[in-house]
Amino acid sequence: MRRRVASPRPATTVCDRSVGNVNAFCDWLVAHGTSCVELAGVVLGIVTVYLSARENIWSWPTALVNAAMFVIVFFRTGLYSDFGLQIIYFVLSMYGWYEWLHGGANRGALQVARTPTKLWSIFLVIGLMSWAVLSAITSRLPNAALPYMDSALVTVSLIAQYMMTKKYLENWILWIVVDVFYVGMFIYKKLNLTAFNYLVYLGLAVVGYVAWRRSLAEEPAVVPSPAA
Repeated sequence: MRRRVASPRPATTVCDRSVGNVNAFCDWLVAHGTSCVELAGVVLGIVTVYLSARENIWSWPTALVNAAMFVIVFFRTGLYSDFGLQIIYFVLSMYGWYEWLHGGANRGALQVARTPTKLWSIFLVIGLMSWAVLSAITSRLPNAALPYMDSALVTVSLIAQYMMTKKYLENWILWIVVDVFYVGMFIYKKLNLTAFNYLVYLGLAVVGYVAWRRSLAEEPAVVPSPAA
């Protein structure tokens, strides 16, 4: 009687083991109320804000990937205003990347500046109109979470992000206010990792404001050219 020879088991490669470890880690995160996508978004978000505070142009490429990660996170959790916000962040990040490189004098690098006074009234009108429209739409969506608060935070965040693309110093003040409320909202939604992320954002926003104010003070004054 012939003995059956067992087929050799395929060798496990380093790549296979790495993929298995990543899958196991992601499963562990899901079991604890988060996900690998959220973790990736958190890490990239912290890197992005840190680089922004240092006026580093690489903040914009990392912001693009960060926005893509949170599109997935917010869609899954029913925060539809924030879902839409991330899409707009993606577009604004491309615009900000260009502006920081070529939006300054003679198409050079952009410098930190104070927000022009006339823009505040424009921001107020746009903000109130955007909040009214967003809250009216999202409050009617199924499974919408905190639509009025969410819409208000989205509106202020968009204004702050636009101000950042222009390197207006006061964008950090808006981010500080927004981040305080976002921490509370994400704790309520049990997105604890994202709440921690925004707590770090809050600290970095304070650092960013101080750093940009110092940068503004160190910029040479523009001397007007003499009249012909």
